[in-house]
Amino acid sequence: MGIKNMFGKLFQNEEADEIEEELEITREEAKAISSYEEPRTKINKMSSDTKMVLFEPRSFDEVEEIAKHLKQRRACVVNLHRLQRDYAQRTIDFLTGTVFALDGTIQKIAHNTILLTPSSIGVDGAISLDNNEY
Repeated sequence: MGIKNMFGKLFQNEEADEIEEELEITREEAKAISSYEEPRTKINKMSSDTKMVLFEPRSFDEVEEIAKHLKQRRACVVNLHRLQRDYAQRTIDFLTGTVFALDGTIQKIAHNTILLTPSSIGVDGAISLDNNEY
């Protein structure tokens, strides 16, 4: 049995070495396969032509214009107080999808007012909202 154990240990060590070799990869091999997998960083420097656009939509039809500004990498502040509640909810749903597709952010900054930012604009800080506003 001693010889059998010796051969068993010999083959187990070779298999362990092969497994270790398979797990070792170079930095080239570890690079992301696509740009989607690469880590994303917020751009802190804003160019001189960066703008913030303010909106007070009166109908759901105006939401497309807001989305166009977001696609052009502009921050948007949207005051929804002129919309009926169901249209305001539809507007928020549409803009949430737009911001998600652009990898941006959406934040409530006041009662019926939201801030939409594309991924190229970072937002620092937070505004505390009174729980009675909801």
